[in-house]
Amino acid sequence: MTDYQPTPQSDQLALTGERTVPGIAAENYWFRRHEVAYEYILDRCAGLDVLEAGSGEGYGAAMVATRAASVTCVDYDEQAVEHTRRRYPELIVHQGNLIDLPLADASVDVVVNFQVIEHLWDQSAFVAECHRVLRPGGVLLMSTPNRITFSPGRDTPLNPFHTRELNAAEMTELLAGAGSEASGPNVTGAGGGFDVQQMLGVFHGATLRALDEKWGGSIIDAQIERALAGDEWPAELTDDVAAVATADFDILSATDADIDASLDLFAVAVRR
Repeated sequence: MTDYQPTPQSDQLALTGERTVPGIAAENYWFRRHEVAYEYILDRCAGLDVLEAGSGEGYGAAMVATRAASVTCVDYDEQAVEHTRRRYPELIVHQGNLIDLPLADASVDVVVNFQVIEHLWDQSAFVAECHRVLRPGGVLLMSTPNRITFSPGRDTPLNPFHTRELNAAEMTELLAGAGSEASGPNVTGAGGGFDVQQMLGVFHGATLRALDEKWGGSIIDAQIERALAGDEWPAELTDDVAAVATADFDILSATDADIDASLDLFAVAVRR
């Protein structure tokens, strides 16, 4: 756990469906599912220069800033950027396009990109930019919903804000190959790419598995079905969702669990 405190309701970024924000009871499951990845990387970021590419509300970058030497944020959304600057003054925040990052070559040690790649049209160009701004041996930490479990049996993503979702093999291929054919003034290390050091997955722990059983097999489906139908949530469901904590999720490696059954994928990739 960290000493980070969630955003108070009085300074809350609007919930659009495209990003998650802290402090909303009915959104808490998704917030904690995202937050657990930030908790997992805190020690890895200690004393380093970190970029969060696609920083959203800013809570994750603020968590990382409690350990890192510096944290720079880049996000395309003007409202999110203004909110992050106001709420988290310890962060350096730029508005910009993720496929043209406003950072110098080899300027950071770590790039964090959580729950963003699935929103991008040109995923390879973005990963090439991550390669460019990382120092040699730098690390790209990337999470994304697992296509197999997030949009099962669908040709297009279930979430209308997603452009292309990935499974573990597709994510590995993207990271290994991106930037390998790129050249020009904004690309260093042409022929680069990343070595995927670890492919991890986010899974429900014991408490959430019990809630899955309680809510007819899936607490996720229980939330989505009621949201799509516009039904009022029963108080018990609201209470169960509001009580979810990061400790209720497990992050497991591909050697310890079936990665294709994970909820979210989490890659640790080293810049070649």
